[in-house]
Amino acid sequence: MSLWDQFLWVVFPYLCLASFVIGHVFRYRYDQYGWTSESSELLERRLLKWGAMLFHWGLLFVFIGHVMGLLVPVGFYRSIGVSDHAYHLLSLWAGSVVGAVALVGILLLNLRRWFVPRLRRRTSAMKFLVDALLLVVIVLGMAATVGYRLYVSQYELPAEFEYRETIGPWFRSLFYFAPQPELMVEVPLIFQLHTLAAFLLFGLWPYSSLVHAWSVPLGYLQRGYVQYRSRNPRLSLNRERARRSAAAKASGAGRDRRAG
Repeated sequence: MSLWDQFLWVVFPYLCLASFVIGHVFRYRYDQYGWTSESSELLERRLLKWGAMLFHWGLLFVFIGHVMGLLVPVGFYRSIGVSDHAYHLLSLWAGSVVGAVALVGILLLNLRRWFVPRLRRRTSAMKFLVDALLLVVIVLGMAATVGYRLYVSQYELPAEFEYRETIGPWFRSLFYFAPQPELMVEVPLIFQLHTLAAFLLFGLWPYSSLVHAWSVPLGYLQRGYVQYRSRNPRLSLNRERARRSAAAKASGAGRDRRAG
């Protein structure tokens, strides 16, 4: 392997992962007030409604698919009777659907950010960069899922690239601190580009609004009701008295009917 291969498949991933971990610690320690999604709903709602919904739901199932493909060894599927062809068939159809959903969502979010003037003026360079990078990662992922099969079918090459025996073990080896870059050298280019773009996204993650993904509002489950006070206390008091009087009359009428 060349030094370039060592850099791409050992040094660069570790740099991105280190940035991911250290950046989150630093951001949480010194910028908790900036730990937000930076919502722009007040500036534009229609595209945000559909774009955010499609992107988040699509990305959720894309993430589950990547966990199944990269973190679960191929031997596990074979041991429970799932053939390689059946797995890749499921990966193709399910991955195409959820990938297309996520792609449409992030495309809408990018379009609104670029073509809604008042939103564009209030968007930071990092927001532009991360949204564009998300679009690139998803496009490359769709190209790897669908485009690669269309490409190899024209040249009578194996249609099912077994990334669970190359990319998966290499990815897991990074967390064992025993990287195996040789597994990535012969991987098709489109898969390599998708992998590198994803690691770059992880490296930039802590410095963008993507940090809000880790903010699960569990505290709301135990939070008490919020009481709102009227701007006109006297009017509110009169309404409350009228409500109680009506309730008392209804209760008295009910007792009279029962007594009769």
